[in-house]
Amino acid sequence: MGERMGDSTRRRLDLVLRNDLSELERLAVAVDDFIERNDLPPDLAFKFNLCFDELITNIVSYGYGDGGTHEIRVRLEADGAELRAEVEDDADAFDPFAEAPAPDLTGDLDDRRIGGLGVFLVKKTMDRAAYRREGGRNLVLLAKALA
Repeated sequence: MGERMGDSTRRRLDLVLRNDLSELERLAVAVDDFIERNDLPPDLAFKFNLCFDELITNIVSYGYGDGGTHEIRVRLEADGAELRAEVEDDADAFDPFAEAPAPDLTGDLDDRRIGGLGVFLVKKTMDRAAYRREGGRNLVLLAKALA
């Protein structure tokens, strides 16, 4: 993206990441910049970065069995009413909202089963979270009201 941006470009972020956890830092900086550039509440950057971190860590850690380089596309768009995001990847089919284990929120922390807490946090943090598989790609949709 250049310095000269029209309003529609300013209201959108489209970033392609490698399937490498080091890319999360670049994404966080881009999200922070997007939130600031669009005069959105700063806590939205924290909330979306938390969700992106969880989702992309799972994609990179568990989604690819071939050891190859892949692309993960992250889109963010503000339309005045809500901030929407889409995470798209070509990893193995996986619906985190249906297939991730439910977190164990009872008992001592040391005795709890591992897993599911990150997806639980994504669902609690966002107003909407959905998954679909389209054209051999996973699409995770997130939305948070701006009001």
